Amino acid sequence: MSEKTVADFDFEAGEVLLVDKPLTWSSFDVVRKVKNTLRIRKIGHAGTLDPLATGLLILCTGKKTKQIDLIQAQQKEYTGTFRLGQTTPSFDLETPVDQERPYAHLTEAAIRAAVAQFVGEITQTPPVFSAVKVNGERAYEVARRGEEAVIKSKQVTVVGFELTRIALPEIDFRISCSKGTYIRSLARDLGEALHCGAHLTKLVRTRIGEYRLENALTMPQLEALRPPRPEGEADRPARRPRRERQPERRAGLEYFQNNHATPPTTLPDSGEAAAAAPAAGNEE
Repeated sequence: MSEKTVADFDFEAGEVLLVDKPLTWSSFDVVRKVKNTLRIRKIGHAGTLDPLATGLLILCTGKKTKQIDLIQAQQKEYTGTFRLGQTTPSFDLETPVDQERPYAHLTEAAIRAAVAQFVGEITQTPPVFSAVKVNGERAYEVARRGEEAVIKSKQVTVVGFELTRIALPEIDFRISCSKGTYIRSLARDLGEALHCGAHLTKLVRTRIGEYRLENALTMPQLEALRPPRPEGEADRPARRPRRERQPERRAGLEYFQNNHATPPTTLPDSGEAAAAAPAAGNEE
């Protein structure tokens, strides 16, 4: 797919684009960037990824936007890392550690036994720092005001929960799950089951249904598909100057960037907001 040119796509008739979302970009950053770079009129994403997650993000264009609900409903697969012995209010790196508890006594057998409790249909409460609606507001908006956001639990299905590395205090995992499963909440719940606390430090979405990350385009590859400027377009005076887009001001994202070593993020082009797909919730 990376060897294709823009002429190989028909965005109006509809395309399903697989994108490898960069760290700290929101899903809408990616949609906006692709929309402006490839000059696509109608585009939406099939399931969000949080800014601190990377991996497979599916974009649908043109008539293929009708497939968004179908794609969103498919099983997801993730890999990543939980850090045992520490908790954070957001269950990940968006907020500072608020509690430390002993973990050195844990055995591999105890950890694997705890993991087994979370395979199958389970009850899960989404994080307070999430986009779940609470009385018409996003839960993270309520939480960042210092108020309590009461979030209802829901049923999700964890098809597979495999530990791929145990190097305390870190454990690496591979999880297959249903739509709407919060991996951050699994980190919190596993930490409680082990009586030591835990939070998510890395998350990569590797699969949605049969769509796989290894077939996704990186942002530089998408940039290379930029079509040539239509003849005469540069000679037409702009109707109004384009305002430079400011970085997203998100408290948790700013905390992460200030406290964890990451490469600088290149923000998407400014311009018209993308035509958003039907929301899938703040699905991880």
